[in-house]
Amino acid sequence: MIAIVDYGMGNLRSVLAGFTRVGHDAVITREPAVIDSASHVVLPGVGAFRDCMDNLEKYRLVESILKAIDSGKPFLGICLGLQLLFEESEEFGKHKGLGVLKGRVVRFKDNMPEKDGNEDSTQFLKIPHMGWNNIRILKRHDILNGLSDNSYLYFVHSYYVEPEDKDAAVTITSYGMDFVSSVSHKNIFACQFHPEKSQKTGLKILKNFGNI
Repeated sequence: MIAIVDYGMGNLRSVLAGFTRVGHDAVITREPAVIDSASHVVLPGVGAFRDCMDNLEKYRLVESILKAIDSGKPFLGICLGLQLLFEESEEFGKHKGLGVLKGRVVRFKDNMPEKDGNEDSTQFLKIPHMGWNNIRILKRHDILNGLSDNSYLYFVHSYYVEPEDKDAAVTITSYGMDFVSSVSHKNIFACQFHPEKSQKTGLKILKNFGNI
């Protein structure tokens, strides 16, 4: 059973539907006992970093998440669920995260030229980074089985992670600059893109996660 952590924010129904489509049993929950007994845990997320941390504390889910990670069971962070694993975010001021991974969450720069390296360009990239973009695979991971380098996935975000441990990066993506689009650490895999919104490629990721 896969536990999808419900802290009042996030694409919960879409994530649940994705796991159901690939044949994995999953449940949306904020019950510590259910999270403890699950074989896999997913931390999704859409919204502001501070609000999400406030909700995790409000529903007393921080301990359950940290316990799940410490237990060694497969753990998947999606979008804000990736960012929350880090020590700090600069979104609307500085705010502490779960601190599982060393590093911080920073915002894309304004006025990034649409064409790489063209500082004279009058066309600038839009923020948030929204839509389909490719990933470049730095190292292989079981959750990426069957995915080719430069596979396209769906993104919606204005902030990205800067891991202190550069070896944690699994994929990078380019949007005016190269940024880390997924990381792994022990039993954790966390991604900036949305597998549940990424059609066949994303469903393959969800299926692989459930198979770990």
